[in-house]
Amino acid sequence: SSHEHKLNFKKSKEVCLSYIQDAMLQKQWKRAAEFLTFYTESLEKDFSTQYMGPSEMIWRIGTEILCHHSHSSMKEFNSFTEQMKTLGVKRYLKVCLEHAFHLLCNGLIDEAYQNLSLAESWRFGEQTAIQDKEMKLIQAYRGLLDYYSWSKQKTILLEHGQDGFEDLSVEQEMHSCFRKAAVNLKEIIKIPGVWDLFVKCYVDLLEFYGDHNEARQVLNEYAYNSKFPANPNAHVYLYQFLKRHGESKKSLISALKILHDIVPSHELMIDFNTMLQKSKKRKKRRLGLEVIFAALDYAGWKENVKAWSCLARQVKQIVISEKHLDWIKQEWNSRKDWWPAFHFSRYLAKRNWQENESLSYEKAVVAGILLGKDCKYFKYVSHQGCKAQVKRFRTLKKFVNKHNPVYLRISG
Repeated sequence: SSHEHKLNFKKSKEVCLSYIQDAMLQKQWKRAAEFLTFYTESLEKDFSTQYMGPSEMIWRIGTEILCHHSHSSMKEFNSFTEQMKTLGVKRYLKVCLEHAFHLLCNGLIDEAYQNLSLAESWRFGEQTAIQDKEMKLIQAYRGLLDYYSWSKQKTILLEHGQDGFEDLSVEQEMHSCFRKAAVNLKEIIKIPGVWDLFVKCYVDLLEFYGDHNEARQVLNEYAYNSKFPANPNAHVYLYQFLKRHGESKKSLISALKILHDIVPSHELMIDFNTMLQKSKKRKKRRLGLEVIFAALDYAGWKENVKAWSCLARQVKQIVISEKHLDWIKQEWNSRKDWWPAFHFSRYLAKRNWQENESLSYEKAVVAGILLGKDCKYFKYVSHQGCKAQVKRFRTLKKFVNKHNPVYLRISG
């Protein structure tokens, strides 16, 4: 019966899909392609009386197989994608975007640009309005490629000076690319979202033509507009811009403070700590200590010599002056249960000494102050340093022995 036939077809379709999935998971792309061919042919046969547009699943699976199949060519990929565009009106712009990405990944920049330009001129009744988000992305990526062309022209101009007819044509071409890129990049970054690459390119264009106020406005909006998701990079770009333009320390500290709150392990925390340490304000120096302690809580910082050097310098200054020992105590209280094993084990002392003498020295300074002269890390490193007759290790040993009572005050 017809009902039975439909049930059997549904079952065989599900089995076929599970075979495709299995083949893809095992990276058997040839086998997956054969099953997909069988699957699509079955659909055509069974629904020959009805219009059956390919589902998103076929597009996704087909794209994945063609990307990995050892015998697939760019010609085949283009042909498959064009077919998907023709049949999948509801996904037309999505398919165009994916197609452009694939072309870009294969270095076909002109083809990708042409593809995006065609997509931008696409109109299909109400579908055009429904796919408005995708259209904005199409325009944004075309803007990105216009920026790429502008950047290439800029390099030519800077390398060959600014004289002669040829340079005039390069300059004109460059300005044309600038106008096209600026229009589309400006539009996409108005929409709340994460637009790092687009923001960087737009700011580069503005800075090149001396529009620093607009560039600053864009970066401030990207970093501080509450409609945008929290994004560490937004604060990094703002900080880098302010630094490039010689802005005040106050502005730089303000940008990095927010970055510290979002990502305390960011590599710029060393810059932040250095600025805070140079401040005459006690509150800022206190924050500097907090910043460097927080960074060293992360495994990625364990062997960062600069970070240990920053911490060693600050704790030494505090110990010598005997002012603000409570700062060290406050930071150490929440770490004394786990930092010794995390940073100051005998195993790490041995490894650090063998691999990086400077690292082991800076860490030994900190270990000696925080854990006293009997700390395993300090004892091993200072012993090895004295044995190797390295002067600074002898000085370190004397310093820690002299200030051992400080350790008792911190740990008490």
